[in-house]
Amino acid sequence: MASPHGNGSAMTDDNSRPIAIVILAAGQGTRMKSTLHKVLHPVAGRPMLIGLIDELERAGAERIVVVTGAGGAAVEREAARDTVVFARQAEQLGTAHAALQAREALAGFAGDVLVCFGDVPLLRRTTVARMQARLHEDDAPACVVLGFRPADAKAYGRVIAGANGRIAKMVEYKDASDDERAETLCNAGPVMARGGEIFDLLGRIGNANAQGEYYLPDLVTVASVDERASAVVETGEAEVTGVNDRADLARAEALWQADRRAEMMRSGVTLRDPDSVFFSFDTAIEEDAVVEPHVVFGPGVSVGRGAVIKSFSHLEGARVGEACVVGPYARLRPGAVLGKGAKVGNFVEVKNATLGDGAKASHLTYLGDATVGAGANIGAGTITCNYDGFFKYNTVIGEGAFIGSNSALVAPVAIGAGAIVAAGSVITGDVERDALAMARGRQEQKTGWAKRFREAMQVRKDKR
Repeated sequence: MASPHGNGSAMTDDNSRPIAIVILAAGQGTRMKSTLHKVLHPVAGRPMLIGLIDELERAGAERIVVVTGAGGAAVEREAARDTVVFARQAEQLGTAHAALQAREALAGFAGDVLVCFGDVPLLRRTTVARMQARLHEDDAPACVVLGFRPADAKAYGRVIAGANGRIAKMVEYKDASDDERAETLCNAGPVMARGGEIFDLLGRIGNANAQGEYYLPDLVTVASVDERASAVVETGEAEVTGVNDRADLARAEALWQADRRAEMMRSGVTLRDPDSVFFSFDTAIEEDAVVEPHVVFGPGVSVGRGAVIKSFSHLEGARVGEACVVGPYARLRPGAVLGKGAKVGNFVEVKNATLGDGAKASHLTYLGDATVGAGANIGAGTITCNYDGFFKYNTVIGEGAFIGSNSALVAPVAIGAGAIVAAGSVITGDVERDALAMARGRQEQKTGWAKRFREAMQVRKDKR
């Protein structure tokens, strides 16, 4: 089954030291133009901060400190969990100052500390592992910086480093010489140091710069005063994509989706038109499943081996069994469960309902709060009337039952196994096993009535 997590393997045994993470999430994110805090905007169906925390927990983080500021209460509500504690940055005095707010939460921590950013949601645990491994190589750098080589270096700070990754100099673009600006290796932001040292280094950073702020990259400069070198580990540009506005958010989503589509196809899932399929962070699909164009997977979906999800279908909170067929134009809402070989066809909506093995609802049907037995056949236009304006009620349809087209099953109601409901019926009471149920008006025919009606109406029209 394609992993719902992806992004590489767990940390190796070489990185046996405990690790803590400080996530900076105090920025107001004004460029998002939103009442929702920037780090709570979703990537792949969950807040970007939560996705980052999940990934870092899988990196083996023993403690995670989230540094909040304006709007911090909302962030703290969303990110609350056993492994996460919070620190507040009351004044926005720069990234080094923000990281320093985690000192108390990590007092006495003897492992390694990574400082990263809540608006850089695609950071991978394998990269964290590489940074930690580099921190403990024989040359014992004071800290490890994450670098990247962007297609357009723009005004990123430059990292001047040797072949072994030892940093000779880090310089902001505005302060760099022409030769230094020609360097393609840039500072991505995340930095790692030993827990016993990092807060002392942070506390020594000054703010003698144009903005009067305390900058995290100055860890390297402070360490160099002690004649201790730092090192850089490189990663790709996509992994360190930051989110500052809606365009960045869309870019991060696109990068995540591209990575997940490739992972799905490597694991044996056929995507007819990969770019038109959208996954959520926990989508799990088994091999030999086929996904046609323009399908959206919301959170909480699993798809069994050999299933086919046809075009323009939307699935969320649903379990699709082996060899099922869904769509086209189907909607599976939370609580939908399809047994082996079940079929949900075009313009069928299923909510909190289970279809047994081989059951079919081929078109134009709503099944809500229902249990449909194996092999049952639900005709076009059938609805389960599950809501009376105040409460929801259940419908039970037995194995092998046949529900005729345009039927309304008024819950709570049970249709026995093998029973037949005649087309156009409104069923308000239980139907026995193997019975025929009909609930519709008697058909009448008045010979010649339609012709006489048309003639009379035409006369009236002509007189006007």
